[in-house]
Amino acid sequence: MNRTDYITQLRQAPARQWDIVIIGGGATGLGIAMDAATRGYHTLLLEQADFAKGTSSRSTKLVHGGVRYLAQGDVALVREALYERGLLLANAPHLAHNQDFIIPQYAWWQGPFYTIGLKIYDLLSGRLSLGRSRHIGKKEVLRRLPNIYQQGLKGGIVYHDGQFDDARLAVNMAQTAAEHGAALLNYFKVTGLHKDANGRINGVQAKDLESGNTYNIPAKIVINATGVFVDEILQLDNPGARPMVKPSQGVHVVLDASFLQSSSAIMIPKTDDGRVLFAVPWHNKVLLGTTDTPLDEHSLEPVALEQEIDFILRTAARYLSRPPARSDVLSVFAGLRPLAAPQKSTGSTKEISRSHKILVAPSRLITITGGKWTTFRRMAEDTVNQAIATGGLPAAACHTKDLHIHGYTEHPSATEPMNVYGSDAPLLEALTAMQPELAQPLHARLPYIKAQVIWAVRSEMARTVEDVLARRLRALFLDARAAMDMAPQVAALMAPELGKDESWQKAQVQAFNTVARHYLLQQEPHRVTA
Repeated sequence: MNRTDYITQLRQAPARQWDIVIIGGGATGLGIAMDAATRGYHTLLLEQADFAKGTSSRSTKLVHGGVRYLAQGDVALVREALYERGLLLANAPHLAHNQDFIIPQYAWWQGPFYTIGLKIYDLLSGRLSLGRSRHIGKKEVLRRLPNIYQQGLKGGIVYHDGQFDDARLAVNMAQTAAEHGAALLNYFKVTGLHKDANGRINGVQAKDLESGNTYNIPAKIVINATGVFVDEILQLDNPGARPMVKPSQGVHVVLDASFLQSSSAIMIPKTDDGRVLFAVPWHNKVLLGTTDTPLDEHSLEPVALEQEIDFILRTAARYLSRPPARSDVLSVFAGLRPLAAPQKSTGSTKEISRSHKILVAPSRLITITGGKWTTFRRMAEDTVNQAIATGGLPAAACHTKDLHIHGYTEHPSATEPMNVYGSDAPLLEALTAMQPELAQPLHARLPYIKAQVIWAVRSEMARTVEDVLARRLRALFLDARAAMDMAPQVAALMAPELGKDESWQKAQVQAFNTVARHYLLQQEPHRVTA
């Protein structure tokens, strides 16, 4: 992936028509780019910020069917998601793996109730099952979860789901699309849609946010895959169009691994307000979440509300023998789910559909919305099939069911921090062999080394300090204060790679710290309401 080369393509052949232009570089847009490119279509993806900058880097890091959707009776969604879960674990084993979960049982009826429900979950996964669910006794629960709250504990139910690194998968999907001929540009904002005499979209106007240059890009089909921002693109096509998306905010807090002391995750299927809460081991930390708060506005940097943070910490304290305090939180982050908007507002997002929807406008703009990370591949397949039909593209079959995603290695063996690179890990190790100083750690509390910064710029299209510390490395999400400490080093390493000067470094550190402060939890909360 080389940003300069892709911009050169646009400059040298401005009249060349792309088969498919995709707006949005999150899970959905990158999935579509990967699908379209592997079918042989001339594909361009444009992202206004960085790949996975929004919702796609802020998930609960689970590849799952969704136990709560089964409880709601949405069997078709669960079956589809479990199938896609199996495909992803097979196609990206360096990033997605089998994770066991334990539901602690404190009432006699919970044992048979959840055991039966999870047996149905097992059956729906079919041949792609990750393991059978089963009931275990109190002694076994305490062995596997030494920090679980013991009073009243009667046993537990073990089941299996998938876990992954969302932003790393997004980067690898971009690389996979590029390897099959797609062009992908971050910091490239679509500002207008071009139409022919019949009102049909035949291209886009886009601005390179780094240089300020504007480009007019011809396209046979334009796909709007912008997540919570879909309505902004719809407004470019049809000012006054009815909103398609209802944003729902999900917040997570990150704690030290000592709060769980286990490789097993905890799943609380029903909290005080009916939501699900997870405590999941992730990159040697513990991820607690999530909330489900309906919002009327969206932004690239949503901020956790105090009542969401309080809800997570208060609920976790009921199930952990060592209750987490505000001072224990290493990072807090918020993401916005692009749920399909209901016709009538109910004031709650728990029941709003997580299945995806595809809309074809009279202008032939294709919009994909809804869905979730787990089903990105199926969403992409459906969207490209629609693009073929709408745009009259030559028919081509989907190839992504068994497509190995960049970095694929059958038996990942590298340890932190190289484990997420899969087949690229030896290349990073070769870099440190040539330049031993690049093996130096960036911070004592995190496993990252200098070579990863160089690799992120050269091979993963990282353009800013935030790109590196939030999404190529996961430092901002794991320990926000450590990430702020690392920022000057990262800027200094990036500058010569990008041809930047010291003033750029200072501006980058300042910009990163402005963002990172929202990931720090103040000890005395400033109350903000929804």
